[in-house]
Amino acid sequence: MIRYTASLVALALLAGCATAGPDYAPPENAVATTPAANGAFVSGQGPEFSQADLPDRWWRLYDDPQLDSLVEQALAANANIRAADANLRRADAIVRETAGQRALNTTVGADADLERDYSPVSAGTNLPGVLTYDLGLTLSYPLDLNGKIRRAIESSLADREAVEAARDAVRISVAASAAKAYADVCAANYQIATVQKVVNLQQQTLEATGRLQRGGRGTAFDVSRARSAVESSRANLPAFQAKRQAALYLLATLLGRAPADYPREVENCAALPRLSQPMPIGDGAALIRRRPDIRQAERTIAGSTALIGVATADLYPTVSIGGGIINSGKLENIGKSNSFGFSLGPLLSWSFPNRPIVRARIEAANAQVEADIARFDQTVLDALRGTETALETYARDTDRATALSRASDSAALSAQQAGKLFRFGRSDFLNLLSAQGALATAQVNRAAAEAALVDDQIAVFLALGGGWQSAE
Repeated sequence: MIRYTASLVALALLAGCATAGPDYAPPENAVATTPAANGAFVSGQGPEFSQADLPDRWWRLYDDPQLDSLVEQALAANANIRAADANLRRADAIVRETAGQRALNTTVGADADLERDYSPVSAGTNLPGVLTYDLGLTLSYPLDLNGKIRRAIESSLADREAVEAARDAVRISVAASAAKAYADVCAANYQIATVQKVVNLQQQTLEATGRLQRGGRGTAFDVSRARSAVESSRANLPAFQAKRQAALYLLATLLGRAPADYPREVENCAALPRLSQPMPIGDGAALIRRRPDIRQAERTIAGSTALIGVATADLYPTVSIGGGIINSGKLENIGKSNSFGFSLGPLLSWSFPNRPIVRARIEAANAQVEADIARFDQTVLDALRGTETALETYARDTDRATALSRASDSAALSAQQAGKLFRFGRSDFLNLLSAQGALATAQVNRAAAEAALVDDQIAVFLALGGGWQSAE
């Protein structure tokens, strides 16, 4: 019997001499390792960009204390971040639960029985019963020779790191959303001020036209056309006011507040946030290292690889070392030395595997790793494409804003000249209205283009994946 038990232990040791399943290594032929993915951005070569590394708190590049405060408040109070933090704590608990499988297991048992003889010999007699008891304390420690617990811990740790990366991605989104909401408030006020300047200019023309009519130099038709121009420009104001209020409500939500409790101190922000230097964008290698969604995809591969080992371990027996103290017998003998017993030795359990089922599980786990690698490649490609697109959009919108600025300056000069010609009687009123209409359009377009540049900048920062590092 001793020889048989030793043989089983030897078999278990031989079966589990190495951890089941493959050790994880990053994919060798992944897109993330190619030179094209790690080089400079194709669309980031203009004077608007710098090859310096993106700072952790990119919003500080705007040198706006109010913006800094709002982003930090959002990172501290946002409900989505709180949920992501809770998910990370849950993942931590799962890691501890999985690691607990390697701990010493203790089982305590107790029972009592009343035994009485009911055989035919004792029929009709009133024999007393005999009280017996069993008390036991057993201990066992898993040796994990097949590595199943080890691989399960590896998988849970990788899953935990993937959840942490997902939390970091939420932080990035919240920081960018808070910055954009603040910029939208400022942009709306900036556009309102621009339209109001146009309205004021056209109102002056309307008043001058009225005076000319009363003096016999103008007509009612001129007055009506001037009033139409004023009202047409003024009609643009409600849309910008609604945009401003929507941005304030969004900002309140990002700060973890009810919309009615939006930050009043931001309501009258009038100047657009402006960068004091070219945008630092780094290169593709820095992007791949920084983006949390890429890190999440890579950690998912690691977790799935460890699960191959969990499935493979079912091909081998499970071995643990166990021992126990047993105290049993009649109740009146409880505690006496002759009622104690001891046990110590290896414990072997092996639900003899249905090998086709186990092999199918192993094959499924391998297929999952292949799918995760494909998703990892796609995540890297999407990150690179999104960043290149954001950089190209910003560069071209910068060109557009520059052209619209020149057009606005020319329209202002044209309107000024048309006003002088009209006052001296060298041009008719229609030319003046046409010049002022062109000026209104040019200034509104210029303001919109400048506001769009701030949105483009934030989109670039979001694509670059900055902002989560402040969690440390």
